[in-house]
Amino acid sequence: MSKLPIALNLDAVEPLPEATQKYFDICTEKLGLIPNVLHAYSHNIDKLNAFAGLYNDLMLAESGLSKLDREMIAVVVSSANRCFYCLVSHGQAVRELSGKPELGEALVMNYKLADLDPRTRAMLDFAHHMTVASAEIEEPHREALRAHDFSDADIWDIAAVASFYNMTNRMASAVDMRPNPEYHAKSR
Repeated sequence: MSKLPIALNLDAVEPLPEATQKYFDICTEKLGLIPNVLHAYSHNIDKLNAFAGLYNDLMLAESGLSKLDREMIAVVVSSANRCFYCLVSHGQAVRELSGKPELGEALVMNYKLADLDPRTRAMLDFAHHMTVASAEIEEPHREALRAHDFSDADIWDIAAVASFYNMTNRMASAVDMRPNPEYHAKSR
């Protein structure tokens, strides 16, 4: 059994089931690495499959939100939560998808200083508000998104992505999950 990249004394399942190994091989092929979050979940294949399934649905499935929109939400939520793992990994994704290293860094530091169009700013304002004061979300907050041509399905997706990263931020912090070192230098 191999030690996982977290502060808990858990071991990865070995050997990995064939489907899991195939998923890890696809990650290596597409990303050049297996994200440490997947390694961390590999102590329990059912939990790994649930995590990966939800991630794939929220971040990769058809949506009125672009992949970049969803990654920007991940970074803004993670910035509010000060989640080192997600700031590094999703900050890199924003740099790559936008082609603008300064955008990824601005979102990490203070998204309000980023050069954003009004629609994107409204989306990120909503995700941030959900993170820091979710009980205060009311109809005017949803109306602000509708005023920028977000459909109700888009609002659902914004809320779902923000909710997912609020959960993953807390897990990463609780188990001291660290980002893969490769993320730091990519897309700069």
